[in-house]
Amino acid sequence: MQDSYITIAWLGLLIILLVIEIITVGLTSIWAAGGALAALILNILGLSLVWQVVAFFGVTFVLLIFTRPFAVRFINTQREKTNYEGIIGKTIRIAERVDNIRQTGMAVVNGQEWTVRAEDEQEILEPETLAKVVNISGVKLIVRKYEEE
Repeated sequence: MQDSYITIAWLGLLIILLVIEIITVGLTSIWAAGGALAALILNILGLSLVWQVVAFFGVTFVLLIFTRPFAVRFINTQREKTNYEGIIGKTIRIAERVDNIRQTGMAVVNGQEWTVRAEDEQEILEPETLAKVVNISGVKLIVRKYEEE
């Protein structure tokens, strides 16, 4: 009798995890659902609860470690870059003199004002100079003088 309760528990957990996965569509619980399926199969085969629990955690862990990097790389590849990511590598025009020592420098990128600092502490960039964004530190663009490639 207790065995049938455990079977129902594994089946219920599997269904709940699959429903969560369907609702979120973000690969949040699919690995645990695989573990619950493995435990359910071991339960049907008559193995003890200890082996079922070990299988649940083991399969969940193995699926998470080996399939998540693949899933992250190939699923949702059409994601658009955020404002932050889209600015790095962009060529911009300096609006206010960039001088790290005096802590000055400003540029307008995509209609927004950004504080600008030079990658090389000694470099000074005059207004109307072109610069390439190499990094973003907090709310500051880190740039280097643009040179034709």
